[in-house]
Amino acid sequence: MKCYYILFFAIFSITATSQTTPKIYDIISNVSAERLENDITTLANFGTRNTFSDTISNTRGIGAARRWIKNEFDGISRNCNNCLNVFYQKDLVLAEGNRRVPKDTWVVNVVAIQKSKTESNRYIIMSGDIDSRNSDGSNYTKDAPGANDNASGMAGTIEAARVLSKYNFDANIVYLGLSGEEQGLFGGAGFAQYAKEKGWDIIGVLNNDMIGNIKGVDGVISNVDFRIFSEPTPANETEKARKARRFYGGEVDGISRQLARYIHKTTKTYMPEMNPMMIYRLDRFGRGGHHRPFNDLGFAGIRIMEAHENYTQQHQDIRTEDGIEYGDLLKFVDFEYAKKLTAVNAITMASLAWAPAPPADVSIGGIVAPSAKFKWSKSKNAVGYKIYWRDTTSPTWDHSRYVGDVNEFTLDGIVIDNFFFGIAAVGKDGHESVVVFPNAVFR
Repeated sequence: MKCYYILFFAIFSITATSQTTPKIYDIISNVSAERLENDITTLANFGTRNTFSDTISNTRGIGAARRWIKNEFDGISRNCNNCLNVFYQKDLVLAEGNRRVPKDTWVVNVVAIQKSKTESNRYIIMSGDIDSRNSDGSNYTKDAPGANDNASGMAGTIEAARVLSKYNFDANIVYLGLSGEEQGLFGGAGFAQYAKEKGWDIIGVLNNDMIGNIKGVDGVISNVDFRIFSEPTPANETEKARKARRFYGGEVDGISRQLARYIHKTTKTYMPEMNPMMIYRLDRFGRGGHHRPFNDLGFAGIRIMEAHENYTQQHQDIRTEDGIEYGDLLKFVDFEYAKKLTAVNAITMASLAWAPAPPADVSIGGIVAPSAKFKWSKSKNAVGYKIYWRDTTSPTWDHSRYVGDVNEFTLDGIVIDNFFFGIAAVGKDGHESVVVFPNAVFR
């Protein structure tokens, strides 16, 4: 009898966790490798997109590139009945005090905002970098095609806009081309401040930087592995929050880490052939990306990128040396792989934009008791809530229970000392918010 129970439980668990939404599969199938190839080729053919390169020419330099990107967004907007608000956002960066800035320069971002059907103040951002570089980041005349770094991420952002603009969402989606990344993340810093001044409620920032290479310098070739970089706790957390973590846990449960887990779960649900690797680090060792300025202001943000980098094709002058071909060339980009990572972004943003806002004021109790207790504030448009928990050593939320439309619940028989917990809001179509780690304790 025990064996039958175990078998039934296993089947029930598989059924319960594999419920999916057909629209998400449609989004995956609508992402086009051919369009990505065309866009990456166009961007690479501008010769260089260095932050300080030509802004007048229509065929070469960052000016031509950003005008082309804006024109693409404008065309997408026309095709969706003007559903995108397309504009430039810019900040002046001075040479004085910035060793990698050879001259005062306007750092110009290209922005396309897909407006929510409900006039929501919630925003999801997908970004790619417009600029490129060669061996010398300040050399703005020599060729720097930047096919993978980062025409791939910029093309993915444009393609996501093409696909998702066919749908209506309850949150705003921002498709963002950022500049000045190679000189100090200036574009991200400027737009993060812009969003803060506008009072945006940012659900998450998906920074895509290099999503087209499958052949690593380490000899590994894989078209299914990719990395999700996320910092463990908010950079601007309070001293009170830091002290509380010593006693209640949460060293790896900041808002950016929860966003990374959401991407991991969404990918494994809808694209099980892919291998999302959650990297417990802000970015690659000692390096940075355009999600960091958003993190600095307290917004959730992560970096999605290939798993196996080839350093001979990054930040290199085009040349052949000792039999090795250097340079970030089109021939090294795998467009089918870029399609897969673009789809990962698109389904994550769609899932988040169709989900209700996460619950607020999540409290946990159950100290010295054989149960875990929860209270939370309800979210608009949520039809219910799901409690998640995991072993303290597990990277993912491995257990869950749907508890309905309530704002408090007790998990009997679950000892609070042995697990970490979180709460997600669930919408009418089953889409869930990001999991919220408890931010208060009650007795």
